[in-house]
Amino acid sequence: MIQDIAPHKYYVDYQPSVPNDTDLVLIYGHHTILCNFEDPEICYPSIAEIAAVFPEIKEKAKFLFRIDETDYYELRSPQLPEFGIWKYENTLILRSAVPGWLGFAGITGYQIHTWYTDHTYCGRCGTKMHAPGNERAMQCPSCGALSYPVICPSVIVAITDGDRLLLTKYAPSHSSHRQYALVAGYTEVGETLEQTVHREVMEEVGLKVKNLRYYKSQPWSFSGSLLAGFYCDVDGDPSITLDREELSVAEWFDRDSLPETPNLISLTGEMIECFRQGKEPK
Repeated sequence: MIQDIAPHKYYVDYQPSVPNDTDLVLIYGHHTILCNFEDPEICYPSIAEIAAVFPEIKEKAKFLFRIDETDYYELRSPQLPEFGIWKYENTLILRSAVPGWLGFAGITGYQIHTWYTDHTYCGRCGTKMHAPGNERAMQCPSCGALSYPVICPSVIVAITDGDRLLLTKYAPSHSSHRQYALVAGYTEVGETLEQTVHREVMEEVGLKVKNLRYYKSQPWSFSGSLLAGFYCDVDGDPSITLDREELSVAEWFDRDSLPETPNLISLTGEMIECFRQGKEPK
């Protein structure tokens, strides 16, 4: 999956320091990232390369995280124009970028960047917020409100009926994703993950389920989510009642006739492939 970057090591600890010339800079627009992308290979500019066009980079850069011995920073203001080999590309390219660990770095940085941007002003009193410096947070100097990165829990649900797996496709009005997927949804306030599974399955495909088995979790920065994967069995009648506001298709597939999964960077793709091979938790 996208976060599986071994032998590279991701360090999320908030330890800002003065950037080195070889550290990397992630610069974002609206769903875009400044990079050199020669499909599928990607690279990002260094502090030294940005300094050539923006000498104040070391003072303006904001620490994001570290991978191996390299620190990653973002430059939020000003947003630099394209220059040289560095162009803005849609962040969706990070799903398949090579090497994968740089794709993971790019989209993880985008989640943090989006959170900083969304918390420029205090939601309580409207005052411009600032970073306290000793932790990844934004604080209001007027009312003292303190905000931390928002992570949205959600579930991915593989519903089985013996040797059959239920696959869905999103309605065009709900998502631009056109591949087969599994039932999925966000956890509501006051819900457990297990309760979310039951509610989302009933809402989207009108089925009751039983025998929930937790599989794995995945950080999914494309939507700012933390995904929790579950397998479960249909409980009773397997007839589908489709929620056409969210889904365009929901159908049962035999294990040996499942459509190919285009890649395994997502929890959904891995869970489908796991079922295909008969390796799902029983």
